[in-house]
Amino acid sequence: MLINLLRLIFIICALVFIFMLVRAWWHKRQQGELESTPFWPVAAIGFVANFLDTLGVGSFAVKTACYKQFKLIDDRLLPGTLNGQCVLPTVTQSLIFIGAVQVDPLTLIGMMVAAAAGAAWGARHVASFDRQTIRLVMAVSLLVVAGLIFAGLLGLFPLGGDAMGLTGYKLGIALLGNFIFGVLMNVGIGLFAPCMTLVYLLGMNPLAAFPIMMGSTAVLSVFSAGTFIRKGAFDAKAVLAVAIFGPVGVVLAAMLVKSMDMAMLKWLVAFIVIYTSWTMYASWRAARRAPPPRLAGVTG
Repeated sequence: MLINLLRLIFIICALVFIFMLVRAWWHKRQQGELESTPFWPVAAIGFVANFLDTLGVGSFAVKTACYKQFKLIDDRLLPGTLNGQCVLPTVTQSLIFIGAVQVDPLTLIGMMVAAAAGAAWGARHVASFDRQTIRLVMAVSLLVVAGLIFAGLLGLFPLGGDAMGLTGYKLGIALLGNFIFGVLMNVGIGLFAPCMTLVYLLGMNPLAAFPIMMGSTAVLSVFSAGTFIRKGAFDAKAVLAVAIFGPVGVVLAAMLVKSMDMAMLKWLVAFIVIYTSWTMYASWRAARRAPPPRLAGVTG
């Protein structure tokens, strides 16, 4: 009953998003403001990025790197485009994993609500956050966590487990962690890898992370994307391309994830954490090296 209710919520979110997207696309087309973005290259990038996203890698970093490398998306429209592109693939992920992986309902719903609450709170307060400090702290923290995971895999440190739910203080830690991850989504730090790492460190089965992180992001992304769509601050053609082909990559990757044995999945988690740590450090380093913005009217 609960699973069916959650699926209904995800489907409603998807239908609301499709309505907003089609209406905005039609309006841009009528006004002659539709972008000249090449459809097929963006669709191919979206397919690959969301295939990797379903494995837990995260799609934002992959898409951003490709779009910048090939100059496909206007930087001004990039945040709204990325948020819009992740809605239908993430809903597809949720519909697949919410029933295929049986997670304790209290843990699942609690962590989804915590992430949503964190994102809602963060939207009003993160403007004062120091993004550079957050990136550096996250990079170092994830690197330490990756070391612990590898130690556990090599039998040097007890780590991981088979639990599909949490209780007591572990549940409290999980709720607080997902709340923080929801807050950090507002500063461009994805929820997937940190959430996957958290549930693994708390002794849960790595597969349990998939419905938790995907369900959390599916609900959040609809609201965040809706804000950009209402403002017209997104590339409609690029969002449409990934809305069509992103879910295809999700379905193929989901078949791979569900057929993995636990040992392989644990190694995948470890490498995802290292990759995410590197992307955090790379973002910190790039921002540190970027020239400071020049004030209007000032010449040098």
